[in-house]
Amino acid sequence: MVFAAASLKATFTALGTAFQAANPGTTVTFSFAGSSDLVTQITGGAPADIFASADTNNMGKLVSANLVSGTPVNFATNVLEIATPPGNPANVKTFADLGNASIKTVICAPAVPCGAATATIEQSTGVTIPAVSQESSVTDVLGKVSSGEADAGLVYVTDVKSAGNTVTGVPFAESSSAVNTYPIAALSDAKNAALAQAFIGYVTGPDGQATLAAAGFGKP
Repeated sequence: MVFAAASLKATFTALGTAFQAANPGTTVTFSFAGSSDLVTQITGGAPADIFASADTNNMGKLVSANLVSGTPVNFATNVLEIATPPGNPANVKTFADLGNASIKTVICAPAVPCGAATATIEQSTGVTIPAVSQESSVTDVLGKVSSGEADAGLVYVTDVKSAGNTVTGVPFAESSSAVNTYPIAALSDAKNAALAQAFIGYVTGPDGQATLAAAGFGKP
């Protein structure tokens, strides 16, 4: 049972399928959500073997609570990108444009890694985004943008890539001031500890890293 950040859904689903094929009889089940929500579930006793976070801060909470077995391993990095509805109808060109109240922008809540990264960039640029909503996961932000409910949203570069033609991406240089590092770890209450370590090894090994790179993730 793998609890993983929402931004990992496409890649981890693919990795899970490949891992099952390489290990006949194995079933990998995923629960995807915002990293902070997953931490809340795990600390509340939700059964999971592995946690993969979109930042080190949320993983640190589980380490501090003695809920992690061994040392977390960093396996990827990610940065933000502006997503707009197809064709970018609001003509968003820069991060500073998101400070314009006439542009309906959706961001992640501060407790979620994508929200923490957004706050970091706001602080470094001096641009405050008058967001129309703060979502609990990056996939919720992407959904509001692709449906046209918002003019723009801050998501990861990997989300823009996986969304294909349902959104238009607007890269911005300031994103480099908030690089999120993704750690993965087995949990101390894991019922399938050996299998958990095998899956972590797969994610951090050549095949896993190739899949992550193809999806747009950076090296850890």
